[in-house]
Amino acid sequence: MALEIFSRYEMKYLIPFHTYKQLVPHLLERMRFDRFGEEGKYNIVSLYFDSPDKQIYYETRNKLRFRQKLRLRVYDDATLNSTAFIETKQKYNNVVNKRRTGITLIEAYRFLGRSTGERPEHFEASNPQVLKEVGSFQSLYGLEPKVVVSYDRQAFHGLYEDDLRVTFDYNLMCRGDDLKVENGPRGRHFVDEDLVVLEVKVNHSVPLWLSRLLSEYECPKQSVSKYCTSVDLIEEVAKQKNKEATAG
Repeated sequence: MALEIFSRYEMKYLIPFHTYKQLVPHLLERMRFDRFGEEGKYNIVSLYFDSPDKQIYYETRNKLRFRQKLRLRVYDDATLNSTAFIETKQKYNNVVNKRRTGITLIEAYRFLGRSTGERPEHFEASNPQVLKEVGSFQSLYGLEPKVVVSYDRQAFHGLYEDDLRVTFDYNLMCRGDDLKVENGPRGRHFVDEDLVVLEVKVNHSVPLWLSRLLSEYECPKQSVSKYCTSVDLIEEVAKQKNKEATAG
């Protein structure tokens, strides 16, 4: 959670929960638990932003060569005084670039909802330059709070490949009615509760031993956009409610 600027490749897989449990002992032969959380487990709650015309959504859904996102993220039980992270995530030709800055949650809300007279330098953040970039990105797209996404994660770090990171995300939920991340993980499941999103993150290439392991357990690569899938579900539910209200 400490890195603020980095670039890497990210591969996603959608696997059954029981396969996740089978993979863990094998990973621990060459990896260790992430140093955050107990046995690398923690909860993530993120607020995603988009323009009124859903430009961010369509960049991702249409798989543009260059696409980006803005999100506000907290870990585990957060309060307004907890450290939050404002992040931009860019993807170009399958390379993911992430830039983030730590800031108290109450200050993050104030910055992301700031008036035109307030400038990034008026806020205290761990990386002022990233905050300036976020401000420019937000203004350019007219970004507004859109959806909250939450999930539980177990993370692993390579013992012999220092750039290798593997994460398992499960209990994936979203909501569009309460956009306060400090209210914790709740909402509707947008991925089947028996499925897990596995992500392999490396600077260069996936180690041969890990490729063989994923092949042995028949883990299929699958593009899974947490943001787009959440928006699809929330809009589908809203349409259904409107239909029922009209019919009633």
